[in-house]
Amino acid sequence: MAEGPSGKPRLRRRVAVLFAALVGANVATWLWAFGAFHGNPVMLGTAVLAWSLGMRHAVDADHIAAIDNVTRKLMQDGQRPLTVGLWFAIGHSAIVLIAATTIAAAASTLDDFEAFGQSGGVIATVVSASFLFAIAIMNLAILRGVWSRFQQVRGGGTYAEEDLDILLAGRGLMARILRPLFRLVRKSWHMAPLGFLFGLGFDTATEVAILGLSGAHAADGISLGTVLVFPVLFAVGMALIDTADGVIMLGAYEWAFVKPIRKLYYNITITSISALVALVIGSIQTAALLVDKFGLKGGFWSGVSALSEHFNTLGFLIIGLFVLCWVLSYAVYRWRDFDAIEVATDGG
Repeated sequence: MAEGPSGKPRLRRRVAVLFAALVGANVATWLWAFGAFHGNPVMLGTAVLAWSLGMRHAVDADHIAAIDNVTRKLMQDGQRPLTVGLWFAIGHSAIVLIAATTIAAAASTLDDFEAFGQSGGVIATVVSASFLFAIAIMNLAILRGVWSRFQQVRGGGTYAEEDLDILLAGRGLMARILRPLFRLVRKSWHMAPLGFLFGLGFDTATEVAILGLSGAHAADGISLGTVLVFPVLFAVGMALIDTADGVIMLGAYEWAFVKPIRKLYYNITITSISALVALVIGSIQTAALLVDKFGLKGGFWSGVSALSEHFNTLGFLIIGLFVLCWVLSYAVYRWRDFDAIEVATDGG
């Protein structure tokens, strides 16, 4: 690598500064949200949802694939690419902010936006849930392959980097389309325009949701400057997770030079989280739509209705899933002592 052991303290300082800045940006945005919506629990709940949707969006297959590919490429070039995820999030957020501003500005000038929003809300929910289920199915298929490879390695089989790369290459529609552009990335900041291009696809449900939130609240008479807190919360939440993803991948690939089992396990964890969160949110969205359109009541349907009416609960649920998945993953890794597994590599 470009930096030896003496470079590790410097790398840790860079990581600390990077996350201090990200946490500061998140705190500042939340102060903005509290200042704008204090005393209005519904709007604060919507703010929590926007923030959590940004974090959920960061574990979409396309994000994982793009950050994974570029991190690996830059490390092979002798770099320690600490900010790949951050620059990707910056570029991706730009298109979300532009679209959200445009929709919110247009909504505030349309008298019939409320009626349009009701029908558009149904379409957005259907599209949103469909994409989420597609993401989940795709990730479950990849998870099955990675898990099979993990079991083979545990049983004494050989580890082939090329085989895993081929398996992981299937993640994400936009990643497949724009994969040739990965070769053009020479520095971490080159990920910003790539992230912008990924945003043009609008093939993820969370972007539809955040744009809908911006438009709906603008139509309710809230100023454009206040409405923008939602896409900004979305952006800082996404940047936090995308950056963490890039840093974790950097560590995972450095580990993989010694113990490839860690790379396999990391990919099992991140793919599982993406699939699980997509399934949970997609199911809640679908069930809430059924409750609204068919007037379903009682038992399970009452719980769904209560959840859909309290956005903050849904937001905390998403955040809780993230934390729970990572904690369980780490605990299982230590408990089963996977680090002790000796991995035979092809040609080695």
